[in-house]
Amino acid sequence: MVQRILEPGQIEALDHSAIPRIRLPERATVFSARAARLRQLADSNPIGGYVRLMAALADAQQQALAHVSAPLPSAAALAEAQQHSMPLIPALAPERADTWHAVLPRLLDRVEAAGAVTPALAKVLDGLRALSAAELDAHADALLAQRYSEIDPATAPFIMAALQVVWTDLASQLEPRAVPYLDTPGVCPVCGGMPVASMVRVGGQYDGYRYLQCGLCTSEWHMVRATCSNCASTKGIAYHGIDGGSAALKAESCDECHTYRKIGYQEKDYDFEPLADDLASLTLDLLMNDAGFQRAGPNPLLWPEIPADADDVTGATGAAGASGAANASGNNSQ
Repeated sequence: MVQRILEPGQIEALDHSAIPRIRLPERATVFSARAARLRQLADSNPIGGYVRLMAALADAQQQALAHVSAPLPSAAALAEAQQHSMPLIPALAPERADTWHAVLPRLLDRVEAAGAVTPALAKVLDGLRALSAAELDAHADALLAQRYSEIDPATAPFIMAALQVVWTDLASQLEPRAVPYLDTPGVCPVCGGMPVASMVRVGGQYDGYRYLQCGLCTSEWHMVRATCSNCASTKGIAYHGIDGGSAALKAESCDECHTYRKIGYQEKDYDFEPLADDLASLTLDLLMNDAGFQRAGPNPLLWPEIPADADDVTGATGAAGASGAANASGNNSQ
């Protein structure tokens, strides 16, 4: 009789009682898979032109990631973060790496080379190129802290895209077991960013488990299903979809904090990608806003225009399809 010898990793995969807590980004495909999904979702989409523009941007991100190697914090800094249950590579830290400054013009150049830029958007990109390092950091601080009144919706997706490249690079250098547990619900334990959406995965050791995906570093962390990703309540959780729409996409709402985030089910659509599917489903945002729920946070690649007299900024982050960047892209669904 032949006996099969299992390696340690295979043994862990067979232990279905051990839920993998962290999924770090797959560096070789993270942005290219997102680009492919965005293109798949662009046809017949109300903002199809903008979705295709973001696909071109995601392609540029994948190309840029291949040439980025940002330095991790020191061993002492990582150890301190682990000891105090803090994110390992916080993007809002005062000593934030400026590697992303050099990534930004590369992204802009590649988007332009892809032929995805209208004259109006070209002016936006030229304005970005003219910003000083201090101005870029001020924009990044406002985005990462979600200070909406200080955010320019036209430039925000491109600044976020450059930040995503560097923090995805940093996250890919970590070991999952090094990432600490955090006491704060709905905050990425790797970088301190906010999740864009969640998904219930299929296959292997992740099968059937729900993971939140960070909108900045693309890391994923496990969260029990039917739990609010904003306030961690398990009461008043409901799921909403669109009649005739994708069965793989729902909005998970919470009656305790009156917010929602979208959730995808990979068993119903294996290609589901949290950021891409969230971006391409603004109709669901409109319905959730009409039902009295607010988004728990914006999509990193589509920021709202905030009215000057808005009393509730969070409420304005829902289905704001009138992003300056979307308008500048010459958006259409053709």
